[in-house]
Amino acid sequence: MKVSYNWLQSFLNKKLPSPEKLADLLSSHSFETEVIERVGSDYALDVDVLPNRAHDCLGHLGVAREIGAILGMKVSNSSVIASPAKQSSIAMNDEIAASRTPRNDRVKDFLKIKVGDKKLCPRYTARMMVDVKVGPSPEWIQERLKVCGLKPINNIVDTVNYVMLETGQPMHAFDFDKIAGEPKTLIIRRAKKGEKIISLDNETYELDENILVIADEKSPLCIAGMKGGKDAEIDKETKRIVLEAANFDSRIIRKAFNQLKLRTDASWRFENQLDPNLTSSAMDMAVALIDGQILKGVVDIYPNKVKPKTIKLDAKKVRSLLGVNISDKEIVAILKKLGFEIKNKFQVTVPTCRLDISIQEDLIEEIGRLYGFEKIPSRLPLAALIPPKRNDDLIYQNKIKDILVNLGFSEALNYSLIGDAEIELANPISQEQKYLRPSLALNLLKNIESNKRYFNEVRLFEIGRVFERDNNKVIEKKKLGAALFPSDFYRLKGIIETLLNKMQISDVWYEDELEGDNLKRAKVIVGNDLLGWIGDNIFELDFEKIVELATEERIYSPPSKYPAVVRDVALLVEPGTKIVEVMNLINTAGGSLISDVDLFDMYEGEEIPDGKKSLAFRVIYQADDHTLTDKEVNALQEKVMKALEDEGGWEVRKQK
Repeated sequence: MKVSYNWLQSFLNKKLPSPEKLADLLSSHSFETEVIERVGSDYALDVDVLPNRAHDCLGHLGVAREIGAILGMKVSNSSVIASPAKQSSIAMNDEIAASRTPRNDRVKDFLKIKVGDKKLCPRYTARMMVDVKVGPSPEWIQERLKVCGLKPINNIVDTVNYVMLETGQPMHAFDFDKIAGEPKTLIIRRAKKGEKIISLDNETYELDENILVIADEKSPLCIAGMKGGKDAEIDKETKRIVLEAANFDSRIIRKAFNQLKLRTDASWRFENQLDPNLTSSAMDMAVALIDGQILKGVVDIYPNKVKPKTIKLDAKKVRSLLGVNISDKEIVAILKKLGFEIKNKFQVTVPTCRLDISIQEDLIEEIGRLYGFEKIPSRLPLAALIPPKRNDDLIYQNKIKDILVNLGFSEALNYSLIGDAEIELANPISQEQKYLRPSLALNLLKNIESNKRYFNEVRLFEIGRVFERDNNKVIEKKKLGAALFPSDFYRLKGIIETLLNKMQISDVWYEDELEGDNLKRAKVIVGNDLLGWIGDNIFELDFEKIVELATEERIYSPPSKYPAVVRDVALLVEPGTKIVEVMNLINTAGGSLISDVDLFDMYEGEEIPDGKKSLAFRVIYQADDHTLTDKEVNALQEKVMKALEDEGGWEVRKQK
């Protein structure tokens, strides 16, 4: 917005700093400002008014109030002009009104106003003047308009533009005698679809219901808040005028702009919403500036009056949020400079023009702005930083992915929908994606099948959701599945054990699966919990159970400095014997001196009786406090073999 330096000076009781220094002050405390040019004895400043302050600062008065607050100067509510006789204030008063008002003529006897939708036009103020003479406006008005980038036209049009630039309230003037109908009536209504209006600049606009107009009984005279029309234009023959100062809903103005692509100084202000209480002071200024007789009274349709709001301010919170020890006295002084009233221990009354102030924090921001944010020291937040809750699911999922990738696997991503299963969707997107998958295995095996034609070895894994039916409920579970080609049960079993070992999960054992399932060979069990199953080329584990059992705690014990002694033991067992049972019995019999037991051979064939298989274990004996003798080791070995025969019922094979 272009602003006149001299115009700003006319509001203030002390001399302003230079235009350059003033621009710096406004930039530091209010709005980005720069001096753009010198115009005669004046300077034009470009003030970038922020959207939240457009309600009260799109006029010289609002900017002057900001300057007064920053510099501690008194600000007049109207500018002062220089006349040959004296300095006079532009404002309407009883003396002016009495001297220029015909005794018996009243506005209401000549003019009627009808507002169709009071939400779209919260306030409409109109006054009427007669015996006006249309001609050039005073030189000082023309100069100020030129500095602000407006072209002078005549004294009536220039006056309403001048009032807008000073107060921020747009106005409009109608030629009373060009208003159709009797009695003369101005109607504020939505345009009718297909209506047209020729604007003051001879452009034709087609209107519809999204556009608000000021009309007479015949046709639209003005696009409300945007542009005047030719039908009631002020010209050299005009003798009687109607002055309008209205408040329009910002949304209807924005809709009209989007549709007509018409932006004016007036629409720019109305788009940002204005204070309805501004119309009366703007009207008083306009009639004071125009020569002519003022009819008695004002037509003022203002059904829902806007009153100042009151906000309770906590001085302690001001100091807490700003981080400075600002005194109560200084808080009050700053608020008063900004035009706020303070009563009864920080009950702050907000002027109706400050539509940006609605809560206590808004007031605190204003205090900080005027106090000077540059005076507030930078510091780290004093509040405790609470870390987010640990997401074990995500942490262990990423860890499992890393482990499997390091073991040569690639991640597969499959749809949760398949073509054939038990749980059917109500509205499937296709027959191939009609059912919720009960297992990851089906898709993984398809992935293996489609990839093995191109690679000698394929390893794939997936972590995803599967769906199981429990009575009438569908239960969603998260699973980990992995498959490889070529098939290798023991390699896959080793991968499971490596994975679980890295997740700090121990006590893993396997139990033969029931016959009849051509996919599964064994159950994977941890302690007493079923973790999943394993087949020749695929396994599927309960991911949620893995997360539950996994830990990042590691128990360390120093390695023994004494040598270990190795003994082997072989025995004949039934084919269904669980290896973990044999290993547990060996550990129990040997006690703490057994440091490790490993299965290193399993054999069925020649020299092995039918219905039997041979298992060979390597047992490592080691003490932490001394070197074991052969005598000690032999005694322990005998104890182990005796336990295998007596408690396990297995035959220990003797060396020949």
